[in-house]
Amino acid sequence: MLLTVKLWKLTKNTGECYDFNRTTDCVKAVRYSGVEMELRRKKVTIEDIANALGCSKTTVSRALSGKGRIGENTREQILNYAKSCGYKPNAAAKALAEKRSFNVGVVLPGDSELMEIPFFQSCLLGIYERASGRNHDVLVVMDRQGQIDGLQRIAEKEKADGVILTRSVLGDPHVAYLLEKQMPFVVIGSCEDRSILQVDNHHVEACREITAYLTQSMKKPALIGGSEDYVVNRRRLRGFTEGIESQRRKVRMDLIYQNCITRTQVEEAVRSALEKQADGIVCMDDKICGYALHCLDTLHVRIPRDIRVASFYSSPYLDNCAPGITSLKFHPKELGSAACQVLLDRIEGKNVPERTLLGYEIVIKDSTKMTGVYRR
Repeated sequence: MLLTVKLWKLTKNTGECYDFNRTTDCVKAVRYSGVEMELRRKKVTIEDIANALGCSKTTVSRALSGKGRIGENTREQILNYAKSCGYKPNAAAKALAEKRSFNVGVVLPGDSELMEIPFFQSCLLGIYERASGRNHDVLVVMDRQGQIDGLQRIAEKEKADGVILTRSVLGDPHVAYLLEKQMPFVVIGSCEDRSILQVDNHHVEACREITAYLTQSMKKPALIGGSEDYVVNRRRLRGFTEGIESQRRKVRMDLIYQNCITRTQVEEAVRSALEKQADGIVCMDDKICGYALHCLDTLHVRIPRDIRVASFYSSPYLDNCAPGITSLKFHPKELGSAACQVLLDRIEGKNVPERTLLGYEIVIKDSTKMTGVYRR
């Protein structure tokens, strides 16, 4: 009543006319000159709109949700009125009605190393921005390899509508668990099971292309890779061998070093490659490349004069090396965004491709510069 009195005094003092449409939650004053004012006392509900317009709550609900049969004129009238009163749907009620949490679960590897953090940070940022743009929140858990405790909490308590796995591992128990629970999920990376939704970079093609380029200056390239349990490392190896074979060259299996995980293992591989007179070292990722560069520096081996070095994965660490390291550049933020897009589309029942492959860049720097000096 107090609001009505104040508005009446306003019209009396200014001599302007107003038309009052009053509900329990919203007093709307529309000046005949076309200037519209809205005064709200509390949050407007579906019941308030129904009472104001003289229709049922079911009709209002159908109009606001866009579901169910309802006349177009009635729908438009309800939507316009709801907008003018500042109506906002109750998120909890909407989630309950649709049996959804409007959360996206993300599983990060709990055993990731310091140099891997930038990748997962960028990936998570891409996921968050895409989820937020579609009115979803992100729930993050961390599981060590072989453990699924965090994922189980999300699934069993129904805290998320779907899950994004940020690492692809052979025989991953996360994948087996999600398939058993029949919970929507996407893997960032590649799986042997083609029925699983996958979003990845085109690692085979990228590694094949850069290797074919590197063979112009490397006559005996060595490859140093990480764990064979990671699908990405298997794909990088495939790209490397195909790149050499595309140049009608024979792959030297004695110059391929796999499962080099620790600094000591990488240094042993570097020393072995030098003993076998390799004239180039290709590293599967930035961490291995960092270990290799440190070892070469300790041995006073000059890059690129004595040996050339390249990496199948770039990072801010390699960007600051001198000389600059030739590498493949991917965009983890785009990877996360695409994975979230695919997951939400699948949750909403849309048709999505089972496998999505994103692009890459080949960045050529001084570490592979041709000097005319080759080891044979």
